[in-house]
Amino acid sequence: MDLRLVPPALAAWATAALTLDIPAAWSAGIAVVCLVGGVVLLSSRRPGGREGRAGRVLGPFAWARASIAAVLLCVAAAAVSAGLHGADVRRGPVPELARRYATVTAEVEVSGDPWLSRPRVRGDHAAPVAVLARAEVRGLEQSDGTSVRTRTPVLLVVDGDVPAPEGSAARNDGSAQGSTAGEGGEARGSDARGAGTQGKEARRQGFGRSPGTAARGGPRARAAWLGLLPSTRLRVGGRLAPALTGGDRTAAVLRVRGRPGPRIVAGPSGPQRLAGRLRAGLRKATDGLPDDARALLPGLVVGDTSRIGPELDEAFKATDLAHTLAVSGSNLTVLLALLIGPPGLAQRAERRGLAPRLGLSLRATALLAGVLTLGFVIVCRPDPSVLRAAVCGAVALLALATGRRRSLVPALAAAVLLLVLYDPWLARDYGFALSVLATGALLVLAPGWSEALRRRRVPPRLAEALAAAAAAQAVCAPVTAVLSARVSLVAVPCNLLAELAVAPATVLGFAALVTAPVAMGVAKALAWCASWPVGWIAVVARTGAALPGAGVDWPGNWAGALALAAVTVVVVAAGRRLSRHPWWCALLGVLLVLLVVRPAPLTRVVTGWPPPGWRFAMCDVGQGDATVLATGEGAGVVVDAGPDPALVDHCLRQLGITRVPLLVLTHFHADHVAGLPGVLRGRSVAAIETTGFEEPADQAEFVRREAAARHIPLTRAVAGEERRAGPLSWRVLWPPPSTPSPSDPRVPAWPGPVPEPDGPNDASVAMLVRSGGLRLLLLGDLEPPAQQALARSPAAAELAGVDVLKVAHHGSAYQDPELMRLVAPRVALISCGADNPYGHPAPATVAALRAGGTLVLRTDRDGALAVGGTGGAGGELRVAKD
Repeated sequence: MDLRLVPPALAAWATAALTLDIPAAWSAGIAVVCLVGGVVLLSSRRPGGREGRAGRVLGPFAWARASIAAVLLCVAAAAVSAGLHGADVRRGPVPELARRYATVTAEVEVSGDPWLSRPRVRGDHAAPVAVLARAEVRGLEQSDGTSVRTRTPVLLVVDGDVPAPEGSAARNDGSAQGSTAGEGGEARGSDARGAGTQGKEARRQGFGRSPGTAARGGPRARAAWLGLLPSTRLRVGGRLAPALTGGDRTAAVLRVRGRPGPRIVAGPSGPQRLAGRLRAGLRKATDGLPDDARALLPGLVVGDTSRIGPELDEAFKATDLAHTLAVSGSNLTVLLALLIGPPGLAQRAERRGLAPRLGLSLRATALLAGVLTLGFVIVCRPDPSVLRAAVCGAVALLALATGRRRSLVPALAAAVLLLVLYDPWLARDYGFALSVLATGALLVLAPGWSEALRRRRVPPRLAEALAAAAAAQAVCAPVTAVLSARVSLVAVPCNLLAELAVAPATVLGFAALVTAPVAMGVAKALAWCASWPVGWIAVVARTGAALPGAGVDWPGNWAGALALAAVTVVVVAAGRRLSRHPWWCALLGVLLVLLVVRPAPLTRVVTGWPPPGWRFAMCDVGQGDATVLATGEGAGVVVDAGPDPALVDHCLRQLGITRVPLLVLTHFHADHVAGLPGVLRGRSVAAIETTGFEEPADQAEFVRREAAARHIPLTRAVAGEERRAGPLSWRVLWPPPSTPSPSDPRVPAWPGPVPEPDGPNDASVAMLVRSGGLRLLLLGDLEPPAQQALARSPAAAELAGVDVLKVAHHGSAYQDPELMRLVAPRVALISCGADNPYGHPAPATVAALRAGGTLVLRTDRDGALAVGGTGGAGGELRVAKD
C-alpha cells in the first residue's frame, strides 16, 4: 500500500485546523521556518542510494529526508493558505461594525443554499423559524452615507416578517428549496448545514424573535428567500452583530430588516441557474410519489432534504443513515461505475460499463468521466463530501487517462491535500472529516476484514458488504458521537440493508433528474421506479430507529470520542480472538440482539422500569409536561406531549405504549404540545382533546394540522365531562363551558357566571382521575385565579385528600394556598427541566407541600416517575424512579 502522501496530507490538515485563528505574523513565521527546513533537506545530498535497472534508488536516509521535507513544505503551504483565509474573515470594516451593532445597507452575494432554522421551544412558546444563508458582503453603506467595497463572509438571518426580495417573483429555480409548515413539515437544510457551526451561530444570535406578520412576510416570502440560488446578489438593509462562535468562517451576522425593502440586483450565474432548474425538475417529477419517496429521492440524488420531516430525519440519524442524504462519494462512485465499470477492470480490455460498449478509448472515457464529475459537483453543490469525492475521482481519472498505475490511497491523500490547501476551513468541517474517514476505512481496513470473513466461510459479497459497513462505522463513530452524543447499535445492519437499494435509487434518480427538463412524463416514470428502492431505505430507517435499544447515550465531547475509539479498538481486538470460537460469537450475537430489541419482560427484570402495575407515569421531557395514565397492556391516555418529540417518544417506548385511546393537550403552550409528533410516531391515537382557548394561535394551528394530517378527530374538553377507558375513569374539572347550557347533555351546566381566562394557563384542562383505588389530580398550568375558582366550585368536595397531585405550572410560585390545603396530596409530582431559567419549582411551593406532609418528587432531579398501588387513606402507594 502506497502511503507516501498520507503524512503530508495529515500534516497539512492539522496545520490548517490549528492556524486559522492565529495572527498572520505567526502563520507567516511557521511558513518561513518550515519552508526553509524543507528546502535545506531537499538541497542536502548524502550518499545512501544505489543504482538499479530503473535508475537511482534512494536509500533509507534519503527516503526519510525526502519524506520530512515533503511534510515541512506542505505545512508551510497550509500555514500560508490558512493565514490568508483567516485574515479574510478578520479584516475589513464588517467585524468592527458588527462589534458596534451598526445598521447598514449592504450588497451581498448568496454563497450557499438558504435553509430554515430548526424550530425551538423557549419556555412556553415556540420561536418562529428564520431563513438562514451563507453570503458575502460585497459593499456597505452606513447610516451616515459612507460607502465601502469589501468581501467578507457573513451569516444572513431573515425573520418571518421580512418581505420577499423584489425581483424574486419568478423564483430563480422554479421552486423553493424548502417547504413551509403548511405544506407538511418544517423545512431544513442539509445535515452538514443544519448541524454545523452556521446553525449554532444563528441559534446563539436569537433568530426568529420578531413576531412577524402575514402581511409583510409569511409563507410566500419565506419560499422566495429559500428559492434564492448561490451567486445571486441582493441589496438589503439590516443590523450587523458579532459572530459569537469562534473558529468559524463567519465574520458577522447580518439580520435583514424589512426596510429598506430587499431587492435582487443580479441574478444567479448560468451554471447555477441550470442546476436549479434540474433540481426543480426532479422535485416536480417526485410530486406524485408516496410521502417518504417524495421526501427522500431528491435528498438521495442531489442532497435536497427540504421535504424531509423531523420524524424521518430523526430515524435516519438514529440509524446512522444520514450520510445517504448528504451527497457524497458513493453517489459519484455509482455514476462512474455505470460509465467505466468496476474499478478493478478500468484499465483492462475486458472492462465493463457503458464506455467500452460505446467504443470509447481509455482517454476518451476519462475525459467523459471528468465532465460527468464536474456536472455532478455543480448540480449537487460543492459541499465538503462532494468536493472530496470529486477531487479524489479526478486524481484517479488522471491516472487512468495517462495510463499510470492507480492507487486509491494516494488519490485520497492527494484529494485531502489539495482541498485543504484550497479551502483551509474544510479542516474544521465535520462533514469533510466523516467523508475522509469513511473513505479511508473502506480503502485500508475493509479489504483485510473482508478477507478474514471469507476465510471463515462467509460468502464473498456478504463479506465485502459487512466489512465495508463495519469499517466505516468503527472509524466514524467517535466523530459521530461528538455531534450527536449517541452511539447507534443498529448502524451496521441498517447500512447493510439500505445499501441494497442505494445504487438503483441513485441511477434511476439521476436519470429522472436529466430527463425532467425535456420529458417530464418519462421523468415521472423513472421517479416512480426509484420510489421502490427509496421506500425500502425509509422502511429500514424507521424500523431500526423504532427498536428500543437502537442507540445508547455517549458523552458528546472529544474526551468521549477518545473513549469510544479506545472501546472500538478493544472490541475489534477481542472480535479477532472470539471469531475462532463460534459458540461464543453466537452467544454474544444473541446478547446484542436482546440489547437492541429489549423485550419488555426482560427489560423490566433488568432495569425495574417501568415498574409492574404502574398506573400513572410522569415523563422526563425537560421544561414541559408529558404524563401517561395506564389503560391496559400497551395502551394509555397521554396528557400533554412536552416540548421535544424525541423525548416523549422515548418515554412512551420505555413504557410500552403503542395505543393511545385519548391524547389530552391541556393548553397550547409549546412546552405542552410541541412534542405532539413524538406521541403520534408509530402509535394509533384514537382522538385528541384540547382546551377551547386557542392561544397561542400558531401552536393551536400546529395541533390542528398534525391531527388533520393523520385524520385524528379533535374535540374540546369542558368541565363536567366524564369519560372512561378500561380501568381508568376521569372527570374534567376545568375549563368551564362557554355557555351555561352546553349542547352535550353529558356535561352539566356551570353554576353561575363563567370566569374569563386570563391567558392560556388559566384555560388549562384540569382532570380528576381514578385508576383502581388511586385518585390523581392533574392541574395542567392553572394559575391562582383559576385555582381559586376551582376550589370554590361544586367539584371541590371531591378534591380533598387526593393520592397524587400533578403540581400546576411546573411548581411555580403562583399557587393558591387554599386549594393546596384542600387537596393535601400524599405525593406531589413536578415536571421541570434541570437548570431551567425560571427557577421552577419555586422553593416556597415545595416547602408548602412538604409542610403538609406531602412527598415531593421532581423530574429534574429524580428523572421519570411512575406511581402504582391501591391508594386511599390506608392504602399502599408506590412511587418508582427511572
